[in-house]
Amino acid sequence: MKNRFPTIVKITLASLYLIFLAGSIVRMTGSGMGCPDWPKCFGQWIPPSEASQLPDNYKKIYSNKRAKKIEKFANFLSSLGMQETAEKLLNDPLLRVEEDFNSRKTWTEYANRLFGFLAGNAMLLAFIWLLLKYRKRKLILLAGINLILMAIEAWFGSIVVASNLVPWTITVHMLLALVIIALQLYFIRLISPKYSTNSFQPKWMLVLIWICFVITFYQMFLGTQVRESIDELTKIGYGREAWTDKLGMPFYIHRSFSWLVLLLIVVIAWKNEQMKKMSSIRAAFIVLCIELLSGVLLAYIDMPGLIQTSHLIFATVLFGILTMLVFRSRTATNVTLKV
Repeated sequence: MKNRFPTIVKITLASLYLIFLAGSIVRMTGSGMGCPDWPKCFGQWIPPSEASQLPDNYKKIYSNKRAKKIEKFANFLSSLGMQETAEKLLNDPLLRVEEDFNSRKTWTEYANRLFGFLAGNAMLLAFIWLLLKYRKRKLILLAGINLILMAIEAWFGSIVVASNLVPWTITVHMLLALVIIALQLYFIRLISPKYSTNSFQPKWMLVLIWICFVITFYQMFLGTQVRESIDELTKIGYGREAWTDKLGMPFYIHRSFSWLVLLLIVVIAWKNEQMKKMSSIRAAFIVLCIELLSGVLLAYIDMPGLIQTSHLIFATVLFGILTMLVFRSRTATNVTLKV
C-alpha cells in the first residue's frame, strides 16, 4: 500500500492557504460579522438564509452574548497586565451593536469557517495517524504543538467576532496563522527527501534569504496595520486621494521595504540562475513581482476588492516559499516514514 501520509500533510497545508483566501474575501466583502456567534452561526450549524428564520429580537440576543464574551476576554487581558486594552473593550459601545441580517455576508463567513473546520480536522487526522502508525516522537510533538495552536487560532477567531473585528485582534489572528503555516512547512521539511545543505553556497545568499524572510514577515504585520488604518479613514469619510498623507510612516516603511525585498530577490534569483540550483527561488521572484504589482494597484488606482485578496494571498505564498527556503538551508535530520 502506498504511503499516503505525506499527501495528507500537504493537503493540510493547502487547506491552511484556503483559510487565508476565504478570510481575505470575508475582509474584502465586510462579512466578518456575518455570523454574530461562534462556533455556530446564529445558533445553528447550518446558518439561516432569510431574516424570517430568526427571532424578532435576534440582535438583542447576540448583543448580550457578545457582552458576556467580551467581559471574559477583558478579564483575561487584565490578568496579563493589559488593563488599558481591557478597559477599551469594556467601554466601547460599538462592540455591542449588531448588524442587520445579510444572507450573503452570513454564508461568506460560514464558508470561511468551513475551511477552518476542514483544515483543523486534516491536522487532527495527521496527528492521530502519527500516534497509531509511525510513533515518531519528534513528529508527534511538532504535530501536537501545531494542533494546539490551531485550536487557539479557532478560539481567537471567536474573540475577533465577539469584539466586532477590533483591528488588533485581526492582526494577532493573522500572525498566529502564519506561525501555523511555518510549522506545517517545517513538518513537511522533516518528512521530505533530504536536501543538500550546500544548496545556498555562497553563504551570502543564505544571509540574503534570511533577511528577505524577516522583512516579509514584518511586511505582513505592517500591511495589516496599513489596512486597518485605511478602514478607519474610510469610516470617517476620507477618500483614496487622502490615504497616503494620512497613513503616515507605516505606509512608507511598508512601501520601501517592498522594493528592498524585490532588490534582494533579484540578486538572489540572478545568482541562482547562474548556478541553476533552486526553482523555488525563481518562484519567489515571480510571486513577489505579482505581489508588488497588486500593491501598486491598491495604493494608486481605484481597483476592485479582488486586488486586496490577491495582495494578501501572494504575500502569504511568498512567506511560505521563503520559509521553506530557510528550512532547506539548515541541516535537518529527516524522519523516515516506513509503510
